[in-house]
Amino acid sequence: MAVHNYDVVVIGTGPAGESAAINAAKHGKRVAVVEKQPVVGGNCTHWGTIPSKALRHQVKQIMAFNTNRMFRDIGEPRWFSFPRIMERSRVTIDQQVEMRTRFYARNRIDLFAGVARFKDEQTLLIRDRQEGLEELVAQKVIIATGSRPYRPADIDFRHPRIYESDTILSLSHTPRTLVIFGAGVIGCEYASIFSGLGVKVDLINSRNSLLSFLDDEISDALSYHLRKHGVLIRHNEEYDRVVGDESGVEVYLKSGKKLRADAFLWANGRTGNTDELGLENIGLEANGRGQLQVDEHYRTVIPHIYAAGDVIGWPSLASAAYDQGLNACDELLGRDYRYVNEVPTGIYTIPEISSFGRTERELTEAKVPYEVAQAFFKDTARAQITGDTVGMLKILFHQDTLEIYGIHCFGDQASEIVHIGQAIMQQKGEANTLKYFVNTTFNYPTMAEAYRVAAQNGLNRVF
Repeated sequence: MAVHNYDVVVIGTGPAGESAAINAAKHGKRVAVVEKQPVVGGNCTHWGTIPSKALRHQVKQIMAFNTNRMFRDIGEPRWFSFPRIMERSRVTIDQQVEMRTRFYARNRIDLFAGVARFKDEQTLLIRDRQEGLEELVAQKVIIATGSRPYRPADIDFRHPRIYESDTILSLSHTPRTLVIFGAGVIGCEYASIFSGLGVKVDLINSRNSLLSFLDDEISDALSYHLRKHGVLIRHNEEYDRVVGDESGVEVYLKSGKKLRADAFLWANGRTGNTDELGLENIGLEANGRGQLQVDEHYRTVIPHIYAAGDVIGWPSLASAAYDQGLNACDELLGRDYRYVNEVPTGIYTIPEISSFGRTERELTEAKVPYEVAQAFFKDTARAQITGDTVGMLKILFHQDTLEIYGIHCFGDQASEIVHIGQAIMQQKGEANTLKYFVNTTFNYPTMAEAYRVAAQNGLNRVF
């Protein structure tokens, strides 16, 4: 068995693992990464962010074509099967794998394909697909193994019509009806995707509103537009059992309702990928959802073993995972680092949602005197040109100082638009003010111009 010595060993090649490994290599460390799958990219590239967002983009293009009056001169609305759209989305996945593989080669990072398991606190055993073993001795270890969909034991995921958010990508047909259990971010995104393909969707929510962490007005807007596209939302429901047969799935709810559909998608929770790491050999313990606890230095209870990304839980976003991996590496290198605790929300429904900062509910509960500035996309020239008139930009600011407390956006390009407001909110002192948007000239016509419109609307409310 070959034995290799490294300064840093990173387990996982998702956003957290990639950023950590490259950062360490660029600062002169001898680095190895271990990836369970045959190719790099992690869950983000193969089952999560990239395929679902590529899939969403294809569906959005189909929806735009089928609703654009100009294209009616060409022919009738087009219908595309789910497998055909997914096939087109895989082009993006292949491009991502090729690009990220080059990153490791260019930075002279050794890549081991196999399952990593701790032998002791300094040693990892790597077992490949041919049952070969290699031993890595590391001064520092970063666990960035990500997460996978949580699978309750009483649901038979081996049934060909029962899916979770990973296996749904291998769906070989287009169902006419679909039940989605779980109305979190993943559930809402897939409800948008499938309803955009004309699938009748039942979205089962165990709470009394969608995505309750959002601003109430934005949550209401999402509910409205999902319903507009044919999604039936059922709040305050829990499943009793899910039974699949040859032609479909029956979902029995604890309220007594019985739903029947061509397919069932479980989208309720995720589990950290820690069960194969051999944590018991080093005295490290994951919580009930397989997640590792870290301090504000990204260290586990074993000082030279760090963790970052979805495996540590919140916020379980690819953007945050990348920054967490980067900063965990900076900490172990003795460099300046930051603990990532302010992250914009990006939800890729149709239309998409993004926010940063506090909501109206939070400000009201804290008794902070705030006012609302808003701009509706239907009133902006760029949205009228593109036809993407659904949505709004909402800015929450202090009534007297004009300090910005929150940015909330719903509509086309929301995840891009929010970053302008985020940049201003991150400025210190008087630099964070609503007046910036009035005193700055924006290109016209643009979606970003909504900031100027909203700021003028807000100032009219207080002056």
